[in-house]
Amino acid sequence: MTPGHSLPPPATGAWRAGDPLGRRLFYTHPEPFRLEVGEQLPGYVLAYETWGRLNADGSNAVLIEHALTGDSHAAGPVEPGHPSPGWWDGLIGPGRALDTDEWFVVVPNVLGGCQGSTGPASPAPDGRPWGSRFPQITIRDQVNAEIALADHLGIERWAAVLGGSMGGMRALEWAAGYPHRVATALLLACPAASSAEQIAWASPQIHAILSDPNWRGGDYYDAPAGGGPHAGLGIARRIAHLSYRSEHELAVRFGRSPQDDENPLTGGRFAVESYLDHHADKLVRRFDANSYVVLTRAMNLHDVGRDRGGVGEALKRITARTIVAGFDSDRLYPLYQSHELADGIPTSGPARVISSPYGHDSFLIEIDEVATLIKDLLA
Repeated sequence: MTPGHSLPPPATGAWRAGDPLGRRLFYTHPEPFRLEVGEQLPGYVLAYETWGRLNADGSNAVLIEHALTGDSHAAGPVEPGHPSPGWWDGLIGPGRALDTDEWFVVVPNVLGGCQGSTGPASPAPDGRPWGSRFPQITIRDQVNAEIALADHLGIERWAAVLGGSMGGMRALEWAAGYPHRVATALLLACPAASSAEQIAWASPQIHAILSDPNWRGGDYYDAPAGGGPHAGLGIARRIAHLSYRSEHELAVRFGRSPQDDENPLTGGRFAVESYLDHHADKLVRRFDANSYVVLTRAMNLHDVGRDRGGVGEALKRITARTIVAGFDSDRLYPLYQSHELADGIPTSGPARVISSPYGHDSFLIEIDEVATLIKDLLA
């Protein structure tokens, strides 16, 4: 995306060829790529960023997997090509938990995303955006795409694979699907399989986007600037953000206060409504609605036990020394799911429970606590 929040949002909300590259690198996989649904992509591109230097035997590589609307920019400031600061900036760099004087950190943008990797906004073989023709992908497909990136970088085995939320799902798939390629794993605020309630949280988000008159069946990329399904995407983000934060935090931060001098009695907003509006506006300016739908559905489909004899058998495959952690205020991925993971993974101790008022987003906010987990993992 072209940075600059003072401008109208682009029609796609996605990074496009010709936009500033920032720190992005690109891996191109030119061969057909088979998907779980039975379809295939003719090839794909993964955008990624790295910090540090790979050592001679490739043993110091750490893979970080981002969440639903994250990207490869896990560390670094706002700059051309990166309209937001790194989402784990406090963890990556010299002297930090992921000390880049010691570790080679790799963060790919997920397949199906919209920040440089192949997704619905990318050109199909006929030169037009994939749009509605983009096939459904799964968490497992995303990890399989990253296998080729690891091979390209000369990494046979990750020293660690880390992730929270959707990133935790991918880290889990790495550990269960390719146990010989993962030495340690950190699974934050994620489940072994998405639950009925998590699928239910996602359903109105998807329907909000598909019901937007500007959705056009997913083929809106030729619309004038600002003509995509931004209203629907904004509503989806509002719904999602409620599941990301805790009721206690919202009560303490906002209560029933009005927004500035607005009066809810005469149609003005409560402060908490303004807060949701702000996060909706931010996402619409940097994210593609099609990618949001594709990735949300991928999260719904997440089940590490699929075709592996069930969750219990899949977790037994994991040989990586694993730390599982959850947050006591997380109402999207509640603690029982972290306990299920920890209890089922032979190489994990009991789930670590972190107390935080910030709900599911704690894995992005409680940097000191996450740093402690990473140091324990890599010790």
